[in-house]
Amino acid sequence: MQDQENHEVTNQPEGDAAANAANAGQATPASSEPSLEEQLSATEAKLAEMHDAFMRAKAEADNIRRRAQEDVSKAHKFAIESFAEAMVPVRDSLEMALKVEAPTVESIKEGVEMTLKQLTAAFEKNRLVEVMPQPGDKLDPNKHQAVAVVPSEQEANTVVTVLQKGYMIADRLLRPAIVTAAQPK
Repeated sequence: MQDQENHEVTNQPEGDAAANAANAGQATPASSEPSLEEQLSATEAKLAEMHDAFMRAKAEADNIRRRAQEDVSKAHKFAIESFAEAMVPVRDSLEMALKVEAPTVESIKEGVEMTLKQLTAAFEKNRLVEVMPQPGDKLDPNKHQAVAVVPSEQEANTVVTVLQKGYMIADRLLRPAIVTAAQPK
């Protein structure tokens, strides 16, 4: 008899477990977990929101890229504008010099000196700097071009004479200074 009672007691929890398993598949109003349909619609809404954010970010990146290309194009097109503005008065001065009816040597010299001052000011304004080494300076292959090596009392690989000035724009070499260098002894 005791075996029958134990058997009934053990069967009862098994029956409750089966009932609980059957109820787990169904949503109950007291259940705190959303149904699969609710989870799917929430996930679809989140996906649509993420897709919208992605498309907006992609459009913004495309706009930034297009603006950057336009800026680079304008920079290339108008890069010389500042230098051109500084050179116009130099040209005006040269044209006025040619219009003089009876020029004298002194007036031509004075006009050339004034034009040279305008040109120098234009170079300075646009960061165009002379490369003019002094005799005895160490030969710098990044700024000087030695066209000849001559015997000299100076130390080897130093500048002996400058045949033509060089120029730099900011930190970039435009034209090296043409020099002769001292020959090793």
